[in-house]
Amino acid sequence: MAKAKASELDWNKLGFGYRDLPYSWQEEYYDGEWLGGGLTSESNLVLNEAAQVLHYGQEVFEGLKAYRTKDGKVQLFRPEENAKRLNDSADRLMMPHYPVDKFLAAVKAVVKANEDFVPPYGTGGTLYLRPYMIGTQPLVGVTPSEHFVFRIYATPVGAYVKGLTPMPYVLSKYDRAAPAGTGRAKTSGNYAASLLPEMEAKKAGYADALYLDPKEHKYVDEFSGANFFGVTKDGQFVTPKSDSILPSITKRSLLQVAEDLGLNPVEKRLTLADLDDLAEAGAMGTAAVISPVGSLTDWDGKKHVFYSETEVGPVTTKLYNALFAVQVGDAEDKHGWVVPVD
Repeated sequence: MAKAKASELDWNKLGFGYRDLPYSWQEEYYDGEWLGGGLTSESNLVLNEAAQVLHYGQEVFEGLKAYRTKDGKVQLFRPEENAKRLNDSADRLMMPHYPVDKFLAAVKAVVKANEDFVPPYGTGGTLYLRPYMIGTQPLVGVTPSEHFVFRIYATPVGAYVKGLTPMPYVLSKYDRAAPAGTGRAKTSGNYAASLLPEMEAKKAGYADALYLDPKEHKYVDEFSGANFFGVTKDGQFVTPKSDSILPSITKRSLLQVAEDLGLNPVEKRLTLADLDDLAEAGAMGTAAVISPVGSLTDWDGKKHVFYSETEVGPVTTKLYNALFAVQVGDAEDKHGWVVPVD
């Protein structure tokens, strides 16, 4: 694959896909220590055919973005939280921590090296960053790797979803993760498990599938790649509390934004019956920030319609505008979330 050229890109038509940029970051782990990393122009990995990750899935990853502000500067949004979550995931997958300070320095280095690919302010585009760690030791038996590679690649992307457009969703008959399993870890296996239900949902005309808790199938968990939130009819921001869903950084940020807006936010267990009390609903995550949920169709065909199937609710709009304004530098950063890329 040829390296991308910034001069050849249409910033308003980026889509959400991979482009091979000039630089990535790589560091290897052997004999209990990280050996020292740096920028690399090589975007391909060479793995032994028996590499642990290929057969037993020892892998964790993150997703974050670099934003161009109106004055042309570049900034990150809460990257330290991504570093901490990567290490939380690594604990569950029996992998080494990548030090937070090294993570932040590596992310900044990748952004600086590919700065020409940070889309201009106002295009809706961002530079998406994917840090990840994989087990690379050749192994036949089921056992943790002792060798690892940490990498970060970057790619310019457009909006994951064009505008705040309400979409239909469907309740999944599958589980995304097992009880007491890896649901809270950002690991590839959870996403592999969601591929079939997500594709079936899309084939049936829905945007995605919503999962219930894997133990009792009574409580709302999350979507294939995003957390769920709702706004009750009396104006309270609510989001599921569960041990089997990913601890979303966007979710934590929106809980604070909701507090700032006086929405009395709360995390709690949400049953399907609780959905009838919601005036608005949405999916939240790094890729789209917020994707409004127009409707949710149950297993028996019952459709829960929230604010509207065609128009975005006023509270959802306020939440999106408030958070996105901080991310792109249009609003005051009251909580110390923004990290400039110097």
